[in-house]
Formats: sequence, C-alpha cells, structure tokens
Amino acid sequence: MDSTASATAPARRTRGIVLACLAVLGVASVLFLLRRPLMMAAPTCMAGRWHGCYDTFNGVVLMTLVTVPLAVLVAWVLARRRRAAGVVPAWRRSLAEVGMVHGTVPFVWLTMMPGGEPGTAPARVSLVPLRDLVTMGPLGIAGNLLVFAALGFFAPMRFAVLASVLRILALGAGCSVLVESAQHLLRLDRVSSVDDVLVNAAGAALAGLASRRWWRTTGETAPDQPRLEPAAAR
Repeated sequence: MDSTASATAPARRTRGIVLACLAVLGVASVLFLLRRPLMMAAPTCMAGRWHGCYDTFNGVVLMTLVTVPLAVLVAWVLARRRRAAGVVPAWRRSLAEVGMVHGTVPFVWLTMMPGGEPGTAPARVSLVPLRDLVTMGPLGIAGNLLVFAALGFFAPMRFAVLASVLRILALGAGCSVLVESAQHLLRLDRVSSVDDVLVNAAGAALAGLASRRWWRTTGETAPDQPRLEPAAAR
C-alpha cells in the first residue's frame, strides 16, 4: 500500500502542474486576444472616471483583472487568520469566499448595465423557454453560462449544505431570477428572459461539477471549526 501511495503521489502532482500550466496558457491567450479593447479602456479607468470605464464591458473586465492581486491578498490574509485559529481547511475556504465574490460581482454588474433607453423603453419579458437561445448566439450563451459559474464552482467548497448538483442548480436559478426581476423592475431596457435563467443555472451546475472533487470532501467536516488537538495521555 505504501508503494502504491508513493507512486500515485507524483502522478497527482504532475497532473496538477499540467493543469496549472494549461490554465495559465488559457488565461494568457484570452488576455492576448483582448489586449486591444482592454487597453482602450485603461486610460479612463486609471483616471478614476466612471463613464467610459465602469459602464462599459471593456472597463469592467479590465478592472476585474487588475484587482486579481488584491483578491489573492485578501484570500491570503483570511487563510492566515484561519490557520492561526486552527481552522481547517484554511486555504480552501478562504479562496472559495474570495472567488465567489470576485468571480460573480463583475458578471452581475454587466447584466445590470442599462440598454439604450433605460427608464423610457417598455419592460420586455420573454417567458417561452428556448425561444431566445437562437438570438443569443454562441457568445451570448457562453456569457450567460459564466454569470454564476464562479458561484457554482466555489459555493459548495465553502458551504457544505450546497454540496449537491441540484442545490447548485437551484442556487444559480434563484440568483438569476433575482437579476432578471431587478432588470424588469428598474426598467433597464433589457429583456428579462426565462432562457437567461436556464442558461445561468446550467452554467452554475456545470461549474459545480468541475469542482466536485473538492466540495465533496468539504461536507465531511463542519465549516470553520477549530482543529481539536488530541488529549494528552495521563
């Protein structure tokens, strides 16, 4: 058994390194493709002006990338505090909390951006399932899949009660219903569509499946419980 364990450990380490390298290459490729539109929004964002930065897609994406080091720093501080308190697993829970916020807020912000005639255009609602998928197109479907992907990926790692695909699906659907309802009530000149809810929920569930190897073990221990040291022998 010891030889088997020692043989599988390097294989897992190698697989982790390969996946990390692929992730870095993927992010670098995306940044290379988006470098020109992101740099167009950089002067406005760096000047601290709202218009032209936080009300544009390029500006929101740029600021999301710029604040990644800050998010990592916050996760590091939270992990250190948890480790000092004896909470396990400190890093996993801290990364999950920061990842949920940092990966979800920008997408929700983009979905809440008003259209061309906010406040004056009549509110539009589409309640027929699958009717709007054709008009979304591949980019629209991909964007909707990512809206609550970070929430579906990290939430079950942080909260053991969500360690279920159906619960993640319900979480994504519930959050999407809130967003669509807010778009309708605020009259943002956007279509509140049931297809958005379906695709957003599907994205959350797929992301939850991707992190299943981590959130499955989260349910074995109570969250944020200090590690108990064994009693000293008398």
